[in-house]
This record gives sequence, C-alpha cells and structure tokens, in this order.
Amino acid sequence: MEIRKLDQMFEVLKQREKKRLVAAWAVDEHTILAVNDAVNMGIVEGILVGDKKTIETICAQKRVDCKKLTIVDVDNDVEAAAKAVEMINNKEGDFLMKGLLSTDRYMRAILNKEKGLMNPGAVLSHVTVAEPSTYHKLIIFGDVAIIPEPDLAQKIQITNYLIRVANFLGIERPKVGLQAPSEQVLPKVRSSAEAAIISKMAERGQIKNAIVDGPLGLDLIIDAESAKIKGMKGEVLGDADCILFANIEAGNTFYKTVVKLVKSELCAIVMGARVPCVLTSRGDSERSKLYSIALAAMMAY
Repeated sequence: MEIRKLDQMFEVLKQREKKRLVAAWAVDEHTILAVNDAVNMGIVEGILVGDKKTIETICAQKRVDCKKLTIVDVDNDVEAAAKAVEMINNKEGDFLMKGLLSTDRYMRAILNKEKGLMNPGAVLSHVTVAEPSTYHKLIIFGDVAIIPEPDLAQKIQITNYLIRVANFLGIERPKVGLQAPSEQVLPKVRSSAEAAIISKMAERGQIKNAIVDGPLGLDLIIDAESAKIKGMKGEVLGDADCILFANIEAGNTFYKTVVKLVKSELCAIVMGARVPCVLTSRGDSERSKLYSIALAAMMAY
C-alpha cells in the first residue's frame, strides 16, 4: 500500500505488532500528550524517561492515565538521554524520541562512541515527510537540521535515506529530485556538479530502487508547468517524491515555508542510527509529533 496521506500510517500500524517508543526527558506536555495519543491509538507502547513526579503531575493535569505508560524515573536531562539510549541498546525499546532536552544533548547521547547508537561510518541525517495542501502527494526531503554543508559522500547517504523512507511508505520506485540553482550542469557550482554525479550514479545502478534526476531547480522538481514552459522532460519533473537539498539553508527554508506559509502537517526522524530517532522542532504541532512517532514506528520494522 502506497501511503499518500500521513493519516494512512495509523491504519497500517494498527495491523502490525506494536513497537516500543522510548522518550528521553519526557517532562513536557507536548511530548507526553503525543505519546499518550499514540498509545491510545494502539500504534505503540510508550516509555517515558524523566522525573517521575513532574510526569505524573502533567498527566494528572491533562487527564492522562499514567497506567497506560511506563515511567522510568531519572532526575536530569543528560542522564535521561543516556538511559533512553541504554534501553534501546538493551533491546528494551525499538525507537527513540526527544523530549524537552536540547537537541545537542539528545544528539550527544546518540553519537556517544562507547554507549551510543551509531555503527562505524554511519552518517546521521534528518528526513522530513510533509503533506502540502498544494502538492498532489507526500514529499520527502532532507537534510534540514543536522548537516550544514553535506559533501558528495554524505549526499549519497542522504539520498539513500530518502529512498528508504519512501520505500517504507510503500513507494517502490520513488522519484528523487536533486536541488540546485538551475537545471544546467555548472561545474563551478558545487551543488550542480555533485547532483550530476549522483544522477549518473543512479543511472548506472549505484543508487538503487529510485529514479534520480539532477541538477534541477526547485520549480522543476515540484511544478510540471514550469518544466513544460522550459521545455524539460523527465519522470521526476513536477512529480518528485523526494528532494535532496543542496545544503541546510535551502532545506531549512523549504521546511519552514511548508510549515508556516503553506500550513502543512509533517513528520520528521533522524536516520543513520541503529534505530529511528524522532527529532521534532519546538514549534511543531502536537499532531506533527504524533505523525513523527508513527513514521519512526513504520521505520522500526
């Protein structure tokens, strides 16, 4: 089943075995409510790592039944992150979620060389799935939050992560647009030259299970009329499932435009660790956090 609306993830997950979510420093209302919603929907089992008294107080205020959740009592955010990662490594949980702690402390626990969640040589990257009302299907893109200036090797990894997420969402052969300032191959523009290399690699089978095209301006990736006007042809043009952004400025600007201007719902996870890791923005809605939990649960199989 190809998932074309974020809500469809819930129906798929209800038919599968529940995965165990471990939320690090889950002492804020938004995290607790999002986890509780996912538990009530029957799509996950929820484990909250954090100060037990604070969690129980919020649960009482918001009429959340604590008995449906497992609470692991830890009194500070650094230890909570370390404990949550330890639980994943001990097979006591299937995927991780960031609570109220800062992103750098959350990432530090994941990246810890001795006790973290990374395999040698792995690259962490942020993948977002959005449902813009102005586009005809979901769009999967990255990186918008972790790698400021990905090099060629990192872009190849990110492209494969985008393809993997699309595959888990039921898109067997996703169309990937490689964003650059123009569709012209400009050797002096790094994003353009690297997009051309990645596109050729896909053509030769070095990147599998996808149709990859680039360099392409964003207009050509998402708007078929622009491609027609410019006389461009290709399967990706105006019908992309995925976008690889040239750098974090381009990706993060697109992310915030989709959220704030287009008012789209979305979800996001970190790829590259041994398990999916939910990493949402403080400004994301409770619904987006719930969708992110669902996406991580989808990817945890």
